[in-house]
Amino acid sequence: MSASYDFDTVVDRRGTWCVQWDGVADRFGVDGLLPFTISDMDFETAPEVLAALRARLDHGVFGYTDWQQDDFRSAVAHWYETRYGTRLDTGRLVYGPSVLSQLSQLLQMWTRAGDGVVVHTPTYDGFRKGVTGLGRELRGVPVGDVQALERELARADAKVLVLCSPHNPTGRVWTEAELTEMAALAGRYGVAVVSDEIHADFVHDGYGHVPWTRVGGDGRWAVITSASKAFNFPALTGSYGVIGRTADRAEFLRRMQTAEGLASPAVLSLTAHIAAYREGAGWLDSVRAYVAGNLALVAERLNGAYPELGWEPPQAGYLAWIDLRPLGVDDEALQRVLIEREKVAIMPGAVYGAPGFLRLNVGCPRSKVEAGVEALIRAVGVGR
Repeated sequence: MSASYDFDTVVDRRGTWCVQWDGVADRFGVDGLLPFTISDMDFETAPEVLAALRARLDHGVFGYTDWQQDDFRSAVAHWYETRYGTRLDTGRLVYGPSVLSQLSQLLQMWTRAGDGVVVHTPTYDGFRKGVTGLGRELRGVPVGDVQALERELARADAKVLVLCSPHNPTGRVWTEAELTEMAALAGRYGVAVVSDEIHADFVHDGYGHVPWTRVGGDGRWAVITSASKAFNFPALTGSYGVIGRTADRAEFLRRMQTAEGLASPAVLSLTAHIAAYREGAGWLDSVRAYVAGNLALVAERLNGAYPELGWEPPQAGYLAWIDLRPLGVDDEALQRVLIEREKVAIMPGAVYGAPGFLRLNVGCPRSKVEAGVEALIRAVGVGR
């Protein structure tokens, strides 16, 4: 008998210091908006994770902690084998406080100021900030454009391809053939690959995530990921990675333990990861199915109001990436209506380098999704 989980009950997140609800004015200039913004969910994490966290808290001692132990490593290996049919060499694992901190370290290892870092467009804004903040040159290629990708990788100063797999914000799931081709191109031009796979656990039915560990071979590569996205515990911090080459892995660990002073991870993050990967599969499958229903609702309502959009749900994730260009809506005018009249906050596509789009977070109870999509439909109607 499978467990039943409640995703309809609204959890009040106001006053909990959360970015999505309490920090909405920082980005949109107005407090009190109904937010569909930053990429976390309004659901409680899996009860199995909560039980493990409570048990660890009851122990009462929170001293320095070691991530290089079998409980954590074997849980990750179990997840890769049962979820992706992939055997993982746990000796290749590394640990970091977040995927972006890992990305920063890898870029500092593999590039110098002024070097080219290739990304797919539209681009997650955290990549843009991380790359340009280190003085590297961000070079975008459209999702799916293999010729443009090869052209950028072939440039002499192109050093790293930062891959988002599955892709944020579009929700694109790369096929094994596409990833194999990227690996071949990277190898041909001597470009390292950093594959951010934090959205991998939220791939929808009909699609399958292929870990870069399966296609990377003996090239220079790293996977950076975390259970925090799918199981909704980013505030616990904590991520892990897999680095292909022994020398690169040793250098990464040296940097983390010395320059960054991060030898001891957050113990509650380790606890949450182990519980999620050992016991949380049922909850994850249930929340994915619920979110798929949310995305279907968006498609039904949006296409019912504006059939010319022909909007289809993403292949992965809980972020509805909506192309409004067929409607000829002015981005700034639409944002004004959404904020001032409808009192909702929805991320404009320009944040990801794609004017004319919106990114609507539907990782929330259905009642909130209904309120958001109806507000969007009304706002678009005003702006036409």
